[in-house]
Amino acid sequence: MRRYVLTGTPGSGKTSILRRLGGLGHQVVEEAATEVIARAQARGEDEPWARASFIDEIVALQRRRRMETVTTQSLQVFDRSPVCTHALATYLGLPVTPALAEELERITSSGIYERQVLFVRNLGFCEPTAARRISFEESLVFEKVHEESYRAFGYRLIDIPAGELSHRVALVNLVIFRSA
Repeated sequence: MRRYVLTGTPGSGKTSILRRLGGLGHQVVEEAATEVIARAQARGEDEPWARASFIDEIVALQRRRRMETVTTQSLQVFDRSPVCTHALATYLGLPVTPALAEELERITSSGIYERQVLFVRNLGFCEPTAARRISFEESLVFEKVHEESYRAFGYRLIDIPAGELSHRVALVNLVIFRSA
């Protein structure tokens, strides 16, 4: 099973790329943090990222999704990974929890994800949403933290530059199938 990670700055178009890849027949797995935030906000919690259990909830959902998406297909594309959760904890000034540290060790030692990470570059803006309350300037800082986290864990970043969605999807496909 080859599992690719699609990552990058908030608002860079990762979800649009992922959905287009899904439409092309790839098995895709959506981002966990956005769902954790949406569920909490639906319960009336305005800023779930401020609570201590936030990081562990993301780790648990990421792991559950990865386990539930076992398939006969030989390729999966994930919108973010536990390394992104490490970057999020770092950016928010939160500690790396034991659950996150354990998951990072497990995915690294087991080679769960391909060592090439598809790094989607920013589009020159970042539109805030209920789950994404970050300015463009802050998103650039977060982008750098993501780069540093992936490099620290030994991954190689493959740039997916800003541009038309169809070109970005084509580039992702090229990287995936060239690596096959």
